[in-house]
Amino acid sequence: MSSIDLPSGVLDAIAAPPADREPIVRQELAVSLYRAEYLSFGTARELAGLSEAGFQPLLGEREVERHDTAADLALDVEYARD
Repeated sequence: MSSIDLPSGVLDAIAAPPADREPIVRQELAVSLYRAEYLSFGTARELAGLSEAGFQPLLGEREVERHDTAADLALDVEYARD
């Protein structure tokens, strides 16, 4: 697994309990990358650390529509097999 270094103080600047900050960043990044069609649904939900049942409502809250293509479906099936 690789990691992303955030500038000093970014996590501290998030107005949430310390234990919630990293999951917030992961979910926001996942939604943003999915919305921009850089990630498939399966990959984005993996980044968010959520199940399909948990990621779908998050997209709904952010008014992000699913944009599944045949390639997205193939990626999701591949991730499910791994």
